[in-house]
Amino acid sequence: QVHAVESGGGLVQAGGSLRLSCTASGLSVAEHAMGWFRQVPGKEREGVSCISWSGDSTFYEDSVKGRFTISRDNAKKTLYLQMNALEPEDTAIYYCAASPTKYCYSTWRTPGGYRVWGQGTQVTVSS
Repeated sequence: QVHAVESGGGLVQAGGSLRLSCTASGLSVAEHAMGWFRQVPGKEREGVSCISWSGDSTFYEDSVKGRFTISRDNAKKTLYLQMNALEPEDTAIYYCAASPTKYCYSTWRTPGGYRVWGQGTQVTVSS
């Protein structure tokens, strides 16, 4: 069975840090670009970051550039999102997902382009 599991969410004060992890199973993680998304109630799920299969290429949504860092360990089948300088606007449920492709193309922000999703982890940033 193919699935992904996120962890590492929690409650943090503005300016703090969290590190999210996503462990995937049932698929060859090294053959897939991976992405992080987030969603708040009443809004569409938005792309936060994407990383190519090798980790050589990364992409970020403008509001998180310079604060968030995506990385991966293919041997551990794990994806990470280091989040620093957190802001209340970062509060959301964060999801990881696997792309059917090896690279993050121009459509990487589109949730419909991903296949395998985790159940999400809640991140709450207090002001």
